[in-house]
Amino acid sequence: MGYRRVVVKLGTSVLTSGSKKLDRAHMVELARQMASLMRSGIEVVLCTSGAIAAGREHLHYPVLPDTMANKQLLAAVGQGQLILAWSQLFSIYGLQVGQLLLTRADLQDRERYLNARDTLNALLAHNIIPIINENDAVATNEIKVGDNDNLSARAALLCDADLLILLTDQKGLFDADPRTHPNAQLIKQVVNIDDSLRLLAGGSVSGLGTGGMATKLEAADVARRAGIEVVIASGHHPDVIAKVAARESVGTHFSAIENPLESRKQWILAGPASQGKLIVDAGASVAVVANGRSLLSKGIVDIEGHFERGATLLIVNQTGKILAKGISRYCANDLTKISGKHSDEIESLLGYNYGDAVVHRNDMVILDN
Repeated sequence: MGYRRVVVKLGTSVLTSGSKKLDRAHMVELARQMASLMRSGIEVVLCTSGAIAAGREHLHYPVLPDTMANKQLLAAVGQGQLILAWSQLFSIYGLQVGQLLLTRADLQDRERYLNARDTLNALLAHNIIPIINENDAVATNEIKVGDNDNLSARAALLCDADLLILLTDQKGLFDADPRTHPNAQLIKQVVNIDDSLRLLAGGSVSGLGTGGMATKLEAADVARRAGIEVVIASGHHPDVIAKVAARESVGTHFSAIENPLESRKQWILAGPASQGKLIVDAGASVAVVANGRSLLSKGIVDIEGHFERGATLLIVNQTGKILAKGISRYCANDLTKISGKHSDEIESLLGYNYGDAVVHRNDMVILDN
């Protein structure tokens, strides 16, 4: 069965081919490949980096202090140049584009998340290629490592894609750093992302982009939990987009989890940033991870953070291992009073009761592999 909807993420190193400016000759080749997919009936969403690089180029490479304000300046100038370039290149193939600039806030709020999803689906329904980027000109906390890798995974969830292609300056994920180990072997297939695999991932070395292999693993993990296949490959491999879409062996392929999360749990995973932690005992760890149970107050040994009812929290064991992510039915102050207590004591301790579960299993995503 072929792919129905594909998200293509292009890193800055791919768009510039390692230079200081956009490589428009290569960009038109990538546009050609994406247009070819569209003609074959596969819908395409483009998540593009490169705004800051485009801004530097347009302003003739000004020497600026490395401050957040100056990065935002470059992004504000470059975003228009970047979307103009893509619009011109896709027009060669008779395609229109529509721009979506997103921030973390657009994904944290459930209503804004759904509105962004509706916009994506509307563009695709009219054969318009959505072009997504982080709104770096205003998102002061988002210009950092991995923003567009993780944004592309969330875009894949937003539009219910079945394939995410992360194109970079590397051929894929290797069993050692290929820059220092000439005999490093490409890992062609990944079924499970674990700590040993994360240790293989390195950071950005080009100085042009903001993402490294570690952030691509994070993005792959988010997408595959939602039932989306992921491929990390070189953006300069000949006809790479078409070959990946045709299921040819290119780069590193990450298998999708067979039982993907339903829509609400996808939003929990992809949207809200965690506002605190619940540290749980061994019994609660087994109940939550192995038995698919809700988290009860009795199993909580400590809490971290100041949060209100409805906050998204990480559930961790006593060694610090992350087990799950979920929405709390109680605020931090309440939990300090009921942690370690039986559920039937909650009302007497608080004077009210929002339910036996602190985090209900329907509001929880298991993260422990």
